[in-house]
Amino acid sequence: MYSPDTTKYLIHLTLQIEGVVDKPDVVGAIFGQTEGLLGEDLDLRDLQRTGRVGRIDVQITAKRGETKGEILISSSLDRAETALLASSLETIDRVGPCTARVKVDRIEDIRVTKRRRIVDRAKELLLEDFDEGAINSDDLLDEVREVIRIEKLEYLGEERVHAGPNVMASDAIILVEGRADVINLLRYGIKNAVAVEGTNVPRIIIDLCSQKTATTLLDGDRGGELILRELLQVAEIDFVAYSPRGKSVEEMSRKEIVKALRNKVPVEVVTEHLADEGAAERVPASAGPAGAGEAGGDERPSQQQRGGNEGSQKSPSTLGEHMADVRDRKIARFLSPDYTVLMESNAADVEGALQTLNDDVEGLVVDRIIDQKLLDQIGGRDLEFVAARDFKGIIKRPLSIRLIKIG
Repeated sequence: MYSPDTTKYLIHLTLQIEGVVDKPDVVGAIFGQTEGLLGEDLDLRDLQRTGRVGRIDVQITAKRGETKGEILISSSLDRAETALLASSLETIDRVGPCTARVKVDRIEDIRVTKRRRIVDRAKELLLEDFDEGAINSDDLLDEVREVIRIEKLEYLGEERVHAGPNVMASDAIILVEGRADVINLLRYGIKNAVAVEGTNVPRIIIDLCSQKTATTLLDGDRGGELILRELLQVAEIDFVAYSPRGKSVEEMSRKEIVKALRNKVPVEVVTEHLADEGAAERVPASAGPAGAGEAGGDERPSQQQRGGNEGSQKSPSTLGEHMADVRDRKIARFLSPDYTVLMESNAADVEGALQTLNDDVEGLVVDRIIDQKLLDQIGGRDLEFVAARDFKGIIKRPLSIRLIKIG
């Protein structure tokens, strides 16, 4: 966000907007409405170009048609210039077509904060770190085993891509982003991973995908989306899995890796979704196979809390199974993070059901068309994803919600 070596002050501003906007709209309003306001010497673009002002960090959330958030701007100007720059930002009164209010919350002296952190850390060191500590045998064994795992790495093709020892012998492979991801999978006994190592897909990867069942397990960030796009264009991918949002494969635990691979999504679901949206929108990490559920069974009541359910039919345990179960039944299901049903209702009653939900809802699977009005209501509930029959008339998409079309 800012360089502690050169930054003296950090400007904290609060933002309220009467409407739903995105981060680029806010940044554009800041530059547009302050341009020429303080003269050439304090022009925000020139200050950023010369490194005297850092990047503009905007954190916003949209709920019930309003956008609120915080703006952070680092400054290496002196006190007077920083105060003048901060006050000029309060003149911003519009973001796009929406009325806006910007107010300076505080101007933080980074040097004071740094000194406070130094003192606090010195206290911790004084109390905790003046001893050798006990030797942990497990840590020593893990360190030795780590060397063995690294030595087991193989290099494939002319590009010498990193791979696990069983890639060539296995009839299935897992495509990950880099060497660290391959090592993490080796740590948990998964030996058929191979690293793509960037968006320029090596020839050996393309050949392996044509010969074996290929599953991608990519980071839950923009880089993972770009690599997935490239792979879908040049290689024969069979399944897609993702790490949890904001987490890379090298950071995942055994449980998270197994869950992601178990709930892998057929590539047809992903390609259809990308075509409908016109952009690479990531399918949630824990989505399951789209065709795995059972669509049959008795009709459920129009609206009920999950619990005490009867019958021998196995309950869906993945998003894909819920999508298959809901399809063509005119029902809606509100799911928890572990994909149990918190509430089930008629598809036409989603608006009313939204008003009775608690904060434990992870997502919605519904057999109906979602329009902009309903999507705005869903956006105010902080859901992670919405799976629906179709999405029509969508102009403003909440950045925090993944939209998935039920195939």
